[in-house]
Amino acid sequence: MTVGPLAPDAGAFVPHPVHAAGRTWTETNCYVDVWIEVLHALDLDPVAGSAFTLSCDFEGDQWTFFKYPPEDLRALYGLEVAELNVWRPVVDHVEEQLGLGRLCTVECDSWFLPDTRGVAYGEAHVKTTIVPAVLDRPGRRLGYFHNAGYFSLEGEDFDGTFRLGGHADPTALPPYVESIRLDRVRRDDPDLVARVVGMAREHLARRPTDNPVVRMAARMLSDLPWLAAQDLEVFHRYAFGTCRQCGASTELAAVFVDWLNEHDGPGTEQAAESFRAVSEGAKSLQFSLARVARGRSVDLAPVLDGMAERWDAGMDVLDGRYGR
Repeated sequence: MTVGPLAPDAGAFVPHPVHAAGRTWTETNCYVDVWIEVLHALDLDPVAGSAFTLSCDFEGDQWTFFKYPPEDLRALYGLEVAELNVWRPVVDHVEEQLGLGRLCTVECDSWFLPDTRGVAYGEAHVKTTIVPAVLDRPGRRLGYFHNAGYFSLEGEDFDGTFRLGGHADPTALPPYVESIRLDRVRRDDPDLVARVVGMAREHLARRPTDNPVVRMAARMLSDLPWLAAQDLEVFHRYAFGTCRQCGASTELAAVFVDWLNEHDGPGTEQAAESFRAVSEGAKSLQFSLARVARGRSVDLAPVLDGMAERWDAGMDVLDGRYGR
């Protein structure tokens, strides 16, 4: 058995409060969610590193698939994240990296992840990212971080996750894998607030020059006739790339602004409230789009207009405090 620098008890692991029930979006996307829990398990504050939510944009056909940038992880936490060259079986790389005291992000298929039961496990082939922590190769067992928690799998799921045995496919492209080096991890940093404020300024400076919600609204309204003719599976994929990424990123932005208010002094509370309103609007928008996908006529303009207005309001407050 190979045990890395983290070895939680899957039955006792308590997720970070960002993943608590009762939030508008209990999950964001697989990459951000797994990093939230890995940082949490490392006794690092994942909210402090969430300035990247301030530079999200609408990319023409979807909202930014937002992630913790490697440069932010390095600057704030001292973590070194780099792509691994997968020239051996993935399980070999994971075993070696864990043995070196490192972690890996591993792209895999949710079909083999028991924690996705009822959504993808044994039902749908969905690309996702996990972070293995404990590898029992002879016993075909794996402890891994995924989405909002820490879980375990074994047997055929082990083989499927690592493309072993009957699941091996020599024609398949290797998955995307990253190494996470922890030897320079930074805890109890006296300059933490200054670093976070600097990141907030940088991401604000990189934010869209116009209102991305306005552009998303225009595209979405033009897509309605097409969406009404699609099946529910297409709707779910469409809503994930638009409503969920917009809503989850702005909810995390609101939590980040709360952090700034607590640690750098008050004055931007209205920005947090505005971003939460955008997030809640995105959830309402998703429900409305579901009705469109079922052939009903729905007026989306009021919700979209309100979201755009609150996005501007939130950015104006932050720009007044942290803009250059």
